[in-house]
Amino acid sequence: MIKKKVIVAMSGGVDSSVSAYILKKIGYCVEGIFMNNWEIDNNENSCNSLKDFLDTKLVTDILDIKLHTINFSKDYFNNVFKYFLNVYLKGNTPNPDILCNKIIKFNILKDFINKNIKCDYISTGHYARNIFCKKKNKNFLLRGLDKNKDQSYFLYKLNSNEINKYIFPLGNFKKNEVRKIAEKIKISNYNKKSSTGICFIGNKCFNNFLSKFISKSKGIILSEDNKFIGYHNGISFYTIGQRKGLNIGGIKGYKESPWYIIDKNIKKNILVVSQNKNHKNLISYGLIANNINWINKIPNNINRFKALVKIRYNHNNDINSLVKIFNNFVYVIFDKPNGVVVPGQSVVFYIGNNCIGGGIIYSRI
Repeated sequence: MIKKKVIVAMSGGVDSSVSAYILKKIGYCVEGIFMNNWEIDNNENSCNSLKDFLDTKLVTDILDIKLHTINFSKDYFNNVFKYFLNVYLKGNTPNPDILCNKIIKFNILKDFINKNIKCDYISTGHYARNIFCKKKNKNFLLRGLDKNKDQSYFLYKLNSNEINKYIFPLGNFKKNEVRKIAEKIKISNYNKKSSTGICFIGNKCFNNFLSKFISKSKGIILSEDNKFIGYHNGISFYTIGQRKGLNIGGIKGYKESPWYIIDKNIKKNILVVSQNKNHKNLISYGLIANNINWINKIPNNINRFKALVKIRYNHNNDINSLVKIFNNFVYVIFDKPNGVVVPGQSVVFYIGNNCIGGGIIYSRI
């Protein structure tokens, strides 16, 4: 019997390493592929592609599997990073990891593998699950079993046909179980810290990194009653609701309490702040989203439904909401008032554990 062939996208981290191990153990013919997605200023960053490659090579040697390498740095810069910068320049806060998954890992990588390697499936180390329902003849994307690690949020831009080509071996595991497997099979990276945010930045200050690509334009900070509070280093570097990194305090006539950004005037380059953590601008009753993707097409006769929504990856609580579809926009009405909704971030919709799709937050309601 000929074994099914799987190519595993490997990064040198514990998740992709254990994914490759699991697939080989259950009988697949496994090969790894390492992607270099970033070359600018690489020597200065802790998330160094050479180190990651060496970690990956060590794992593939232990598992005795073939390793392919490919450089997608131009594709990443042109299709992901430029978008990321453009959204910041508009004063919004993007999530490049979602675009990276869609464009790089699930489009460009898939095309490269189909043309140059050939395989039955592709695998990644995402904590998510995909199932095929014979009755409905559809593929569904489900949350990972580990609620604290679930990464279905990052995969909402996929469609049913794309999901069918992929295997997520870690979907039914918890992170601590994955680390134990890695330790058991003597993979030295079993305790390697999980990557967060934009990997190639490493441990560097995000604003310092961003300033290499976006010029700092100093502006003023005003209180909500229009009084001068201080200066900021460039409006693109700040987010509504932010209270850390403002470098303001000890203002005469104001109490010693945290300041929160409540508004950004992009044209005038002005930040507006308040010490009221319950300010109306920091409370959302819903949101409007565009650039909507449904993993499985929503029937034409359904234009509203109840769902759970996640407004950012590290938002612990799903929000019970009413979702209304209007052409290319979606209106989301929360059951209860919630905190800050950040334009540029992604909102993802769930029915139970089923991730049905999502979009880009356009504005709050």
